[in-house]
Amino acid sequence: MTPSFPDALTIGAQHPRGRALLAVRKDTVPGRILVEGSWEHSRLLSTPTTVDTFYYCPEACAPPDEAAEIAARAREVFRISPKLLARVSRKSRSDGLISIARLPAWRPSLLRLGEDALILVADGVEYAGNLGTLIRTVDAASADCLVLTSRRAKLTHPTVYAASRGMVLTTPVLEFPTIAEAASWLRQHHFDVHLADPAATGSYKTPAYRGRTAFVVGSEGAGLHRNWHQQGFGKVSIPMLGQADSLNVALSAGILLFEARARKEGW
Repeated sequence: MTPSFPDALTIGAQHPRGRALLAVRKDTVPGRILVEGSWEHSRLLSTPTTVDTFYYCPEACAPPDEAAEIAARAREVFRISPKLLARVSRKSRSDGLISIARLPAWRPSLLRLGEDALILVADGVEYAGNLGTLIRTVDAASADCLVLTSRRAKLTHPTVYAASRGMVLTTPVLEFPTIAEAASWLRQHHFDVHLADPAATGSYKTPAYRGRTAFVVGSEGAGLHRNWHQQGFGKVSIPMLGQADSLNVALSAGILLFEARARKEGW
C-alpha cells in the first residue's frame, strides 16, 4: 500500500515549490535544511521543529502511516514524480520522504549556562561531515553548546543533518562574527579556555577542568587561526604516538570533551 493524500498537488521541478525544494537541496536557503528518509524523519518528528513542506513520491513505496504522520505535521504537502525525486535525493535508494525543515535559531543571550558548563568552540570548520560530527559529539558528551568562528561549512547542508544524526535540531549552536567577539563572550562568562594545539607541551590530561570549561579546536587543514593564539588562553595537546602529526578534528573534540566530562562527574 502506498501513501495517498487526495488534496496534495502533484508538482514538478518548475513549480515554485519544486524550485524551493531544489534550492534547499543545493544548500542556498538560509535557515532551512533538507530532511530525507524514514529514520531522519523519525528524529525530526521527535522534536518541536517546524516542517515547512513535505514532499512524497508514492512510487517509492514509503510506509503510509509514517508518511501520514509527517504530512500532519507539515504546513504544506506535495506529491512529486520519481523524476523529481531522483534529482533531489541524496540517497542511492530513496523511500520517497523528503521535507524542508527550519533550523532553530540560537542566541547567546538566551543560553543558560551552569557553573560547571562545558562547551566546544570550532574554528574554521571546512567540511559539512565534520561539522555534523562535532554537533553529535557535543550532544554525546552532554556539553552545553557548540560555538562556531570563521565557519566555512553551512549548518543547512544536508550532510550536517545526517552526520549529526539529527542532533543539529536540538544542540545549541552559536556563531560569532569574529574570533575576538567569541573570546570576549568566553571571558565574560568566566570560562577556562583551552586551545587544542598539537604543538603544545601541556597534555590534555593535566588540567582539573573545574568550573566552566571550553575547548577550541581548529580547521582540518590550517588548524587554529592565529587570532585565537593571540587571546592569551592556555594550550593542551593530545599525544601523538604514531607517525601522524594530528587527529581528525571531531575525534580530537571527542577525546577532550569526554575527558572534561569524566573529571567533572568523577568517572
